[in-house]
Amino acid sequence: MASYHHFYDLPVYKTCRSFRKKISGVVKKYIPNSEAFQLSSQVFNSSRSVTANISEGFGRFHYQENIQFCRRARGSLTETMEHIITAYDEKYINKELLTELNKECLKQLNTYIKYLKSARQNDQ
Repeated sequence: MASYHHFYDLPVYKTCRSFRKKISGVVKKYIPNSEAFQLSSQVFNSSRSVTANISEGFGRFHYQENIQFCRRARGSLTETMEHIITAYDEKYINKELLTELNKECLKQLNTYIKYLKSARQNDQ
């Protein structure tokens, strides 16, 4: 894996940032104003937490701490998807949009965590 000097250069960060922006657009376009302080707020917060945790973990400079923050990012990602499923259940979004959003970051985030575990073991 290439060496990165900034979190925003990481492929996983770029993918999750794109996901966050897409989620933001969905919320603004499809979720009604009556949900502004409930569902919309939760979706914004959890999707923003994904990229925030990736960047914070990157800044820790220790594999184990970075892994822990990436696990938090993964938790925030799954929380975001639960909120999007709720939006689907409430009929704010359709099945096609739900399926599209569900394909984004998880695989890449898991691959990055696996890489960090391997790198940690190789440094010992």
